[in-house]
Amino acid sequence: MAAADFIAFPAPKMASPCNLVCTLDKATGWCLGCGRSGSEIAGWSAGDDAARQAILDQLPARIRLLGDRAVSTDDAVRGAPTPR
Repeated sequence: MAAADFIAFPAPKMASPCNLVCTLDKATGWCLGCGRSGSEIAGWSAGDDAARQAILDQLPARIRLLGDRAVSTDDAVRGAPTPR
């Protein structure tokens, strides 16, 4: 087979940090599951990898600031109640 026989697909987009908690903290506006703001969640699929990486870089600090209000992926999978 020649190289021309293969179809080139674009590289996959950066994966979303969503863990299906999808509840925004009233005080910060950040998701209690992934730490993104509502506008960051809404714009994720339209953003480029540089914009997504800039958001990802902020998430660990946001989750630390959310403290006990944050819901981990393990909690979400186990069906733990989502804080309100």
